[in-house]
Amino acid sequence: MSKKLQPADNIQDLQYFGEFGGVNPSITDSSTYTFLQAGKMEEIFEHEIEGCYLYSRHWNPMNKYLSQALAQLEGTESASVTGSGMAAITNVILQLCNAGDEVVSSRTIYGGTYAFFKNFLPKFNITTNFVDTTNMELVKKAITPNTKIIYCETMSNPMLEISNIAALSKLAKEHNCKLVVDNTFSPMIFSPAEMGANIVVHSMTKFINGMSDCVAGCICGTKEFIDSLSDVNNGASMLLGPVLDSFRSAGILKNLRTLHIRMKQHSANALHIASKLDKNGFKITYPGLANHPQHELMKTMYNEEFGFGGLFVIDMKTKERANILMEEMQNNNVGYLAVSLGSYKTLFSAPGGSTSSEIPEEERKQIGLTEGLVRVSIGLDNNAERTYQVIKQCLDKVS
Repeated sequence: MSKKLQPADNIQDLQYFGEFGGVNPSITDSSTYTFLQAGKMEEIFEHEIEGCYLYSRHWNPMNKYLSQALAQLEGTESASVTGSGMAAITNVILQLCNAGDEVVSSRTIYGGTYAFFKNFLPKFNITTNFVDTTNMELVKKAITPNTKIIYCETMSNPMLEISNIAALSKLAKEHNCKLVVDNTFSPMIFSPAEMGANIVVHSMTKFINGMSDCVAGCICGTKEFIDSLSDVNNGASMLLGPVLDSFRSAGILKNLRTLHIRMKQHSANALHIASKLDKNGFKITYPGLANHPQHELMKTMYNEEFGFGGLFVIDMKTKERANILMEEMQNNNVGYLAVSLGSYKTLFSAPGGSTSSEIPEEERKQIGLTEGLVRVSIGLDNNAERTYQVIKQCLDKVS
């Protein structure tokens, strides 16, 4: 029996020749495409023809190349790229749900996703039940005959909870609904589609691109579902128009080639620093620590060579102490006090007052998302020990 290929091996096998034999595919800087025969234009409006393009809101060559690479990354039949991670999420939900349908969602998700579910979807008479998706009994109780989607993040933002994708997939199948998984925090670390997820989304702004220089998203799933998104009559991606620019696609495709190397370094750095800070007595949340509630679960799910991820959370107890720590870390060149994550440079923020501020304060308290939490996305530092020493000095100063 042959060894199962890792996501990195799948990407390694991709080859796209440029128009003139370039080792990088040529960027087609065009919004529309010409036809030599009038009848072909009508034909391509109705049916996708491989190698033929009509208009960049439908498809363009570079977006096709990147989408094929992302399908290989996630082990799905097909994929589609979008102008942002939120565009990926919203297009999937609006494609799957109609008025009267319901979503069962994790309670710990990105604030923008929460706001879309809680505040925007009700305009279309689509409701969301928020639950702790690490508790299968609570998920099961939340499902009704109207439930069309179970939604979660493999590694949640910002609490770093791990969802049992295989168990959630089993529930979804039993109740004839789709499992949609946001894998933004853990590309290559987790392969949700192989564990039973129907659709996988990413904010490629984060780890996949890794350079903090663009905003982009992607949707990975069956060919049937991806094709439905671009249907000219009722496809969410076609009609809402979340197009990704060709030049951005080209840049992301190049950066994707080094994702396996970057994820290993992010994870190794985070594990080194989080472990030492934990031993120093600081309150650290990191899935790679034995005291993390889902540490053992993650070990049964992850692709081991890519580690436990590049993020950890420090509990500073109060908003004031959190702010002082972040300013100290920025002043001492640890990284930047900025939202986002997955960059070559360390980024840190207090999610309670930023990326999760859309979640009402009372609900944030219930899930432990206090104003004193600092989320740290460790960069590609060459010397993790040096980074640890500087962070510890900053923490000692605050203490």
